Amino acid sequence: MSEGVGQNQMILDIASIMIDALKLEDVTPETFDPDLDLVDEVGIDSMDLATLALLLRDRYSVSIDEDDYPKLVTLRLIAQYMQDRLPPQ
Repeated sequence: MSEGVGQNQMILDIASIMIDALKLEDVTPETFDPDLDLVDEVGIDSMDLATLALLLRDRYSVSIDEDDYPKLVTLRLIAQYMQDRLPPQ
């Protein structure tokens, strides 16, 4: 069960990074819908995603393959992608 808690915490962390990096207004990590389509509903473009990928790499020491960008369309998918690639603890 702790896996779910871990993903929820990661979603909040990534939401916080995304809000800061992209200067999103009127949203907090707690109110950011993890299933919103980041491209269609939030308006994130490929440059924003590249910036986010670099910040996440620095934060989690996990690289996001550029070929995977099109698959990472929601906060939940990004969190799952990162969790799947984290080194075992």
